[in-house]
Amino acid sequence: MVLHVTCPTCGKPVAWSPDSPFRPFCSKRCQLIDLGEWVNEEKSIPGEPTPTQPGVDQRDEWET
Repeated sequence: MVLHVTCPTCGKPVAWSPDSPFRPFCSKRCQLIDLGEWVNEEKSIPGEPTPTQPGVDQRDEWET
């Protein structure tokens, strides 16, 4: 018996098997939509902020 899950992006049922390469997503499109939401910080994992070194701006490191 194959387990079915719901695509977190569109809600379609997805078989949890090797035949569904994008699981838990139903398609590459839904996978990329979800990734874009994380990149744009529309989604996050709740918790305490990670401590950083004083005087170091994390964003500056990515821009150089």
